[in-house]
Amino acid sequence: MTDSADIAQREVATRLESVRSRIAAAARRSGRDPDEITLVLASKTQPASALKAAYQAGARDFGENYVQEASIKQRELSDLTIRWHFIGHLQTNKAKTAATMFDLIHSVDSARVAASLGAAKPRLRCLVEVNLAGERSKTGIAPGEVECLIDSSRDSVEVAGLMTIPPVGESRSRFAELRELRDRLAASTGLALSELSIGMTDDFEVAIEEGATIVRVGRAVFGQRIIGQRIR
Repeated sequence: MTDSADIAQREVATRLESVRSRIAAAARRSGRDPDEITLVLASKTQPASALKAAYQAGARDFGENYVQEASIKQRELSDLTIRWHFIGHLQTNKAKTAATMFDLIHSVDSARVAASLGAAKPRLRCLVEVNLAGERSKTGIAPGEVECLIDSSRDSVEVAGLMTIPPVGESRSRFAELRELRDRLAASTGLALSELSIGMTDDFEVAIEEGATIVRVGRAVFGQRIIGQRIR
């Protein structure tokens, strides 16, 4: 390993340990067990070498936004025991492929996507993405449509919970809103809906205080994203 690669690996390991410490502190503040919280490293545009550095530092869960980019990394890292998460917007025509590649899909937002994912055996674990504020710039469905989507999808996939990305400056209130929605839906659907995928680099501690079971952190571990052509 070159000196520069060794330095980069140490930097990733140091940042990862810092994030883990912050997760543990946020969990303690809210009377929770840190082991209840899964840290998914958002690795979009990061090279396979960065993921490997994080893996060597103990990370096991990685989140990708694009099916083709993820498939390249999965081939390059096939010797590692990684749990792969899909955290971007999933197009229907990519869903069948995604079903064979990922352990958890965070962003189901239509019955068509769920039906396409339903080809996976055993049933694939998925989260419903909720657009709480109705932002046109973001994907996800309205809160009032979630129960209908769950009912139409539960035979195709294992609906394990909810995901959201809140508007800037509204993290705490929106995370609480999603938790309350989850609780209502768990009662009405009879599903546990145990997973809440909320919180990223700028607000994951708030998310934990509001009940996150999964946080998606990229920049705090990998540094600024590499700017370049996206692989879709």
